[in-house]
Amino acid sequence: MSTVKGDGVSLGVESFGPEDAPLVLLAGGTTTLSWPDALCERLAAGGRRVVRDDLRDSGESTTADPEAPAYTLRDLAGDAAALVHALGGGPAHLAGIGVGGMVAQGAALDHPEAFSALTLAGTCAVAPGPVDDDRPDHDHDHDPARMGRLFAHPMPDWTDRSAVAGFAAAGAGIVGDDPDAARATAGRVWDRTPGTAPPVQLANQLGMVFSALDRAPRRRERLPEVSLPTLVVHGRRDTFFPVGNGEAIAREIPGARLLVLEDALTAIPEPAAGEVAGAMLALGPSRS
Repeated sequence: MSTVKGDGVSLGVESFGPEDAPLVLLAGGTTTLSWPDALCERLAAGGRRVVRDDLRDSGESTTADPEAPAYTLRDLAGDAAALVHALGGGPAHLAGIGVGGMVAQGAALDHPEAFSALTLAGTCAVAPGPVDDDRPDHDHDHDPARMGRLFAHPMPDWTDRSAVAGFAAAGAGIVGDDPDAARATAGRVWDRTPGTAPPVQLANQLGMVFSALDRAPRRRERLPEVSLPTLVVHGRRDTFFPVGNGEAIAREIPGARLLVLEDALTAIPEPAAGEVAGAMLALGPSRS
């Protein structure tokens, strides 16, 4: 891990691969660990410099006030562009997963000169905005039954590493992800979190900071303006953002390729790392 100065903030980053290779920037939701090691390693083996970063109020990045963040989703998109400039490897292939995918959509629209390609994984095209009838469960973004079980699960003692890891494992079981992998990742996130204050741990583990962000303006109507080669990755069994959300994004962005992972849910499983990496590499190296 290292720290890079962005636009008025410090961002924690982790790199894979040679520094002179074309840059792939992975924006998580919220920490670097949203992107699996296996995928990063395969991208690096394919001749890319892979950098995954912590968003504000998480991991090694600037921690301000995760309960009342004084920035917007658009500011986080600006951070991605500033990070490419600071790293000196641009334009970069930008990839975003989950809420990081919303950040990536905004970055591609607001700062197209900073990026050469776009990958959007397990994300949604609308945040915020009116409900769209062409998306599944259009009266609610998520599977109500599973989400009810997930949010009814009691919160852990955020000052207790073991309790937090157990909470993550239980939540993964509810949505169908691998509990053991979730437990291990939660432990790693804990170890990288700057302090044990409950709001800071909550922001790092669950990304709750995003619920307090101003996410305007709505982006979906502008997605046809995206001119970057684009890959949309989505799990067929994703119950948090059902697969129709990925299908909608792929319809809106001209020439986008949709890769549906038949056995995946909300996370990119390790067995799919090779397939996803291959599809990302096929978008080509950074333009010069």
